[in-house]
Amino acid sequence: MASEEYFNVYTDGACSGNPGKGGWGVYIENHNSSFQLNGGDINTTNNRMELQAVIEALKYFKDKTNLKIYTDSKYVMNGIEEWIKNWKINNWKTANKKAVKNKDLWLLLDELSTKHNIEWNWVKGHSGHRGNEMADHLATTAIKKL
Repeated sequence: MASEEYFNVYTDGACSGNPGKGGWGVYIENHNSSFQLNGGDINTTNNRMELQAVIEALKYFKDKTNLKIYTDSKYVMNGIEEWIKNWKINNWKTANKKAVKNKDLWLLLDELSTKHNIEWNWVKGHSGHRGNEMADHLATTAIKKL
């Protein structure tokens, strides 16, 4: 993907209480421009907001796009890169034979991710990474608007 046009996409979710009021934020940039998206839910969890942030980012792009997605959520990273394969094989059950939490969002994320070329990246949260800090700010701002 290095030689092709791509967008850097930074996503983050936040909750005030878990469950509680939650927000998601997306900061998108390429060499020419940047975009900001955010929203929230009155009664949700941090993990749902982390997933929702990535989903909203993918929905933003209508055509097949090269994306470098950055998240500080190990839940999202492990889920999309590892766990989801077995969940599908095991009829959406975990290794402990329990129903996968947030299945509705995982199904949507799985569907949307096939429409783009994605390079998944994990970044440490609250460590001064500019894109991640922007996404975090957008997520927490969304909570304040609820």
